[in-house]
Amino acid sequence: MRVIFLGSPAFAVPSLLGLLAAGHEIPLVVSQPDKTKGRKAVLTPTPVKEVARTKGLPVLTPVDINCPEILKELASHQPELMVTVAYGQIFKQPFLDLAPLGAINVHASLLPHYRGAAPIHWSIINGEKETGITIMHMAKGLDSGDIILQQAMPINPEVNLGQLYDALAEMGSKLLVNAVELLALGKAPRIPQDATLATYAPLLKREHEKLDWQRSAVFLANQVRGMNPCPGAFCLWQGKPLKIWQAEAFADICGKPGEILAKTPSGLLVACGNGALLLKEVQPAGKNKMPAEDWARGLGNCVGQYLS
Repeated sequence: MRVIFLGSPAFAVPSLLGLLAAGHEIPLVVSQPDKTKGRKAVLTPTPVKEVARTKGLPVLTPVDINCPEILKELASHQPELMVTVAYGQIFKQPFLDLAPLGAINVHASLLPHYRGAAPIHWSIINGEKETGITIMHMAKGLDSGDIILQQAMPINPEVNLGQLYDALAEMGSKLLVNAVELLALGKAPRIPQDATLATYAPLLKREHEKLDWQRSAVFLANQVRGMNPCPGAFCLWQGKPLKIWQAEAFADICGKPGEILAKTPSGLLVACGNGALLLKEVQPAGKNKMPAEDWARGLGNCVGQYLS
């Protein structure tokens, strides 16, 4: 099948490679414009653009995918189907109407749960036991289109964002290939979503990254897992950000929220609204990641002091 592929982050790369391995023709790949990265502000292409180049595929990086001139360029490639995977822009109806078979999307949740930009983050933060992949027909509403295929995946209580992200990316690739085959055969189902069951996973903001010591230790441990490796959960120590990369919840320890209760060989124990959080790996401002016990060793007698 002749498919235009739209995607940007590493999550989309397995889907692009899966379509190529299945023998589908991809006349064009569309990705987000290059962005500056790092302290030296080096202009860097998206992971999808980098992989597309290695495969000899032409790449388009429009600022606005819905621009009439861009839509005309897409149409000139005569796609049978548009496939989007974490592309990063909102599509309007003219885009959805470009190909005879329409547009389909790979979404990292079991829709209608966790519609929106950050479903993997929020599924971990909220302590969900299960997530998965949905392949859906695209529609004007936010992740509201009819479902073609779904597959569930349990969330291991120890898994972090990066690990779940990679596992779902691989699952999404395989499910996408199956869905495209069904579309080619004219056998792809259209299962309407129940909008009354919809929940949302909004784009993460800075306030979502900060630990609130009034919350339970279990919630904060999930928050840390759900933001590792990006963007990273943090708190404040003496007014400066302290990133928390690994932590463990203990339900049977009490104290005043934010109070440092103990230094241990495994890290630093901090009281929460319910239980206590053992900080295992941290990153002080301007420094590299380190075991929390190493950081705590340099603090002197910090027991009884507070993180905020």
